[in-house]
Amino acid sequence: MSDFDLTHHFLIAMPSLQEGAFAGTLTYICEHNENGALGIVVNRPISLTMGEMFDQVKIPLQQAKLVKMPVYFGGPVQTERGFVLHDTQGSWESTLRINDKLSLTTSKDILEAMGAGQGPRNIIVTLGYAGWDQGQLEHGVTENMWLTVPASEHILFDLPPEERLVAAMALLGVDYASLSEEAGHA
Repeated sequence: MSDFDLTHHFLIAMPSLQEGAFAGTLTYICEHNENGALGIVVNRPISLTMGEMFDQVKIPLQQAKLVKMPVYFGGPVQTERGFVLHDTQGSWESTLRINDKLSLTTSKDILEAMGAGQGPRNIIVTLGYAGWDQGQLEHGVTENMWLTVPASEHILFDLPPEERLVAAMALLGVDYASLSEEAGHA
C-alpha cells in the first residue's frame, strides 16, 4: 500500500466507531505519506467562537462576520494548538500546502491577518488534529473503520457542519443511515 495516498480525501467514520473522538466525524486528510497521516475533523464545532478565541489570544478581531463563527474540534492530538484550513491565498510562516487550492497553517500571523480582514476567504479553524502513525490509517481503512472519498471544497466551506458528513456520503452514493455497525469482509 505504499502508493495509497489519502491526501485531500474525506474520512467518514463508520458507525462501528460509536465511541471516542471519531464517532460521527468527517475528517479532512491534509497530508498522507510513508510516515503517517494528518487530518482535521471538520464537522464538530465546539462551544468556543472565533470571537472568544481571538480574545483569548489577544488579537483584535475587526471582522464582524468571524465573531460568531465556530471553532472546531480538529482531533484528539494537541488540542491546545490551533490549525487553520484555508484556501491558498496569502503567505504564512508555518503552512502545509495541501494542493493548489488548500493549505493548513499553524502560525499566529494568519490569525492576525484574519483579524484585520486580510486573511484567506475560506477558513475552518480547529483546536487539535487527528494523526496516524505509519500504516495506522491504512490498517483502519482495511478494517472498515473508515470510508474514503475525494474531498470537496464546496462541502468544506459552503455547507454548515451538520450537513458535511451526509454530503460526503452522497459523493459515494450512500446514505449514512443505511450503514451497518457490523463490518465484514467478502
